[in-house]
Amino acid sequence: MSIGLRKTAFTAVMLTAGFFFLFPFFWMISASLKTETEVFDFPIRWIPEHWNAVKNYSAVWIGSPFGLYYWNSIKVAVCTMAMSVAFSSMAAYGFTKVRFKGRDAIFLLLLGMYMIPQQAILVPQFILYRWIGLYDTHIGLILLNCFSVLGTFLLRQFFLSVNDEFIESARMDGAGHVRIFLSIMLPLVKPALATYAILRFIWTWNDYQNPLIFLSNDKLFTLQLGIQSFGNENGQYYSLMMAAAVSAIVPLFIVFIAGQKQVIEGISAGGVKG
Repeated sequence: MSIGLRKTAFTAVMLTAGFFFLFPFFWMISASLKTETEVFDFPIRWIPEHWNAVKNYSAVWIGSPFGLYYWNSIKVAVCTMAMSVAFSSMAAYGFTKVRFKGRDAIFLLLLGMYMIPQQAILVPQFILYRWIGLYDTHIGLILLNCFSVLGTFLLRQFFLSVNDEFIESARMDGAGHVRIFLSIMLPLVKPALATYAILRFIWTWNDYQNPLIFLSNDKLFTLQLGIQSFGNENGQYYSLMMAAAVSAIVPLFIVFIAGQKQVIEGISAGGVKG
């Protein structure tokens, strides 16, 4: 098979796979714009015959506390992202550029903790949170995810690629660890920081398990619990459920489009430095 024919076949396969991946997404958007009777028309009518978008989205945003759930999710996701990036980058710097006794052993112990399934420690976490008063609070939910072994490991790999001569030069000029970290190291690993920040935002935004266990007040519900609550009342109306789902993924699209350049740069840099 010639190279041109092979590329054509590969492109056709990828286009087919892309269509199957995007099909549910386009169906969801189309269904959110239709009347309920048109949702399951076959063959599928992608452009609605009777537009019902205003009524569907009004039912989601005005007929339920969807705005409150949205605000709660934004608050939890942004705070978790900021704290997790800060703590993970500081830990990564300490495990790569600060020499102290037992550094590598502590890092291996930290990596070992990543092998423990999160579900295995849910009960002790729940008991601890009830005991110290963090249960049913947003700060408790934020603290759950602001310390990340994966984030520390990811950023450590990028810090390792920074030449120590930068640090030695800064020390000769009298800079301490704080100044070296803020003024030299962070700008050099900016693509990695952006990549991890976007991933952490997406993981926190989509998190369903932790809010389900650690929140009970419906005024504190995040969007994932809000959609479940909305589905309990309107689950029989697929057009409304699809309108809620489309509304829920808008911030993820905005974050991805805004940061896709940094993500690609971070992944490319990680692949080269491997």
